Amino acid sequence: MPLRPITITVNGIPRSHAVEPRTLLVQFLREHCGLTGTHVGCDTTQCGCCTVHLDGRAVKACTTLAAQADGGEVTTIEGIGTPEKLHPLQQAFRRHHALQCGFCTPGMVMQGIDIIRRGQAADPVTIRHELEGNLCRCTGYQNIVDAIHDCARQCSRGAATAAAGQSGLANGA
Repeated sequence: MPLRPITITVNGIPRSHAVEPRTLLVQFLREHCGLTGTHVGCDTTQCGCCTVHLDGRAVKACTTLAAQADGGEVTTIEGIGTPEKLHPLQQAFRRHHALQCGFCTPGMVMQGIDIIRRGQAADPVTIRHELEGNLCRCTGYQNIVDAIHDCARQCSRGAATAAAGQSGLANGA
C-alpha cells in the first residue's frame, strides 16, 4: 500500500510522517509520535480510552484516520499538563479519587475537558449523559462525575473572578 505524507500538529509540535491511508490516529500518536497516553481499548469507539482533541473537539482516535487529521491540531493527555503543573481537571481527578486502575483516565480527562468546554457540566445527570461512550470498569463513575462537576464550578468561579478583577470589582470597588 502506498504511503501518504501527512503533518499533524500534536501538542503544539508539527509531526510529519508517511503513513498508509488506513493508519488510525491512535496508531499515528502511539507508533509515530511515541505518545502512549492515548490508550487502545476496543477499536470500535465503545470505550473512549482513545479520546483526544482534534481541532478543539473530542474524537475517538481508534476510528479516526490519521489522514483525516492531516493539517489539523491534536491534543493528547500528554499535552494538557505536566507532572509539576497538572491541568485543573487532572487536579480534580486527584482530589476526588476519580481513578483506580487508570486505564480509562486519559480518555475520561480528555472527554471531561470537552464536556466543560461545551458547557455541558452543569449537573451530574448531564455529565453522566455526556460520558456515554467512555467506559470505566473500576470506579462506578460517581467520582469521575464529581471531578468534572467540581472542575467546571472551579473554572467558572475562576473566570468570574478574573473578569471581576479586570473590571475592578474583585476588591469591592
